[in-house]
Amino acid sequence: MVGARESAFAVLQKMERDHAYSTVVLRSYFSKNEMSAQDIQLTSALVLGVTEQKIALDYFLSRHLSQPLKKLKPQVLTILRIGACQILFMDKIPVSAAVNEAVKSTKKNGCAFASGLVNAVLRKVAADGLVYPETDDPIYNASIRYSCPEWLVRHYVQSYGTDRAVSVLDSFALSKPLYISVNTNRITLDALINSLAQAGVTAEKLPDLPAGLKLVNTGDVTLLPGFSEGFFHVQDYSSQLCCRYLDAKPGDFMVDTCAAPGGKSFTSAYHMQDKGRILSCDVHPFKTEIISESAKRLQLKSIETVCLDARLLKNTVHDADCVLCDVPCSGLGVIGRKPEIRYKDKAEIDALPALQLEILTACSQMVKVGGTLVYSTCTLNPAENEQVCRQFLQSNPSFAIAEPFDDQFLTVFPDGDCDGFFIAKMIRRH
Repeated sequence: MVGARESAFAVLQKMERDHAYSTVVLRSYFSKNEMSAQDIQLTSALVLGVTEQKIALDYFLSRHLSQPLKKLKPQVLTILRIGACQILFMDKIPVSAAVNEAVKSTKKNGCAFASGLVNAVLRKVAADGLVYPETDDPIYNASIRYSCPEWLVRHYVQSYGTDRAVSVLDSFALSKPLYISVNTNRITLDALINSLAQAGVTAEKLPDLPAGLKLVNTGDVTLLPGFSEGFFHVQDYSSQLCCRYLDAKPGDFMVDTCAAPGGKSFTSAYHMQDKGRILSCDVHPFKTEIISESAKRLQLKSIETVCLDARLLKNTVHDADCVLCDVPCSGLGVIGRKPEIRYKDKAEIDALPALQLEILTACSQMVKVGGTLVYSTCTLNPAENEQVCRQFLQSNPSFAIAEPFDDQFLTVFPDGDCDGFFIAKMIRRH
């Protein structure tokens, strides 16, 4: 069987090479390699630890290198990061074990020439300990402490103020609970809570979400009571809140654009008692297949899928009671769940608002008079959120902000247990 550190090395190398998400590569790797439960756990911890702390790790390593990190062989840099991660951020692993295993890894991966360097650098990192910089530049200091690019730290500060920015950055390091949306057409919340309790899982009702539960001690969600029976699906609190404001009712015709993986369509179907029609659209065929498969597991008959660019739906779909426009976004509100997002190219993020406005404008043409249009993202970026909506409203006077927002939009910050999210609810008046 493959060991945890070598597995982490292989996964991290593939992530760097393919620019892939850790969850995707880990899932694929574990499916192809026989490993003990303990090694799977350690591999995951190392991969996520290095991914989350990469900027900080590189700072601590660079203090003891005579050459820039980019001049190191990629394999050597990955080995150093794994070793430093264990030394600085994993208390239960002895320094000697972290250093010795890193030296062995250089020899296993064709980098024996760097074994002395790896040994010396990691021992110096251990001697210095976890001491963050305290310069006259607070943005730089926070960049290292929170392992976020300086532009991203500056973005949060300029957009929401220093206190809120610190709160957001702190939240990314916190573990998040699992939220589920309960298929109330097939089971009551109390019945599912009792069933989960028998499996040792604590479920807590959410007063502002009629179908939502927060779970503790879950393990593999697919093995929980009720999953295979289609009694619930996994969906974050913020995403469920979006469905609450959309407020689809029994008999409505709802359109969910950019719908994959389908969570908002499913929760809306629960609210509609599975009566009416929900058109779930996504541009990628494999994603619409995922929606269809999940809808089948949940035994939802109101959901249809269509594989199409959301901007083209307006050519064939009209007079919808409610349209959900959950656009592609930078994801700056869900870094706590997807740590790789913090390393996105800022230029790519800056180009998103034009696309988002185009999608929102196209989607608005499907809404009937008196119908509801909800625009949502999982990002914390006024340029993708408030500015897109205000530009849309200025160009489309037939739409107005709907209650209960009263000329405002809702930004959900990830200060507590949930993801960062943005919701704007609008009504077509004429």
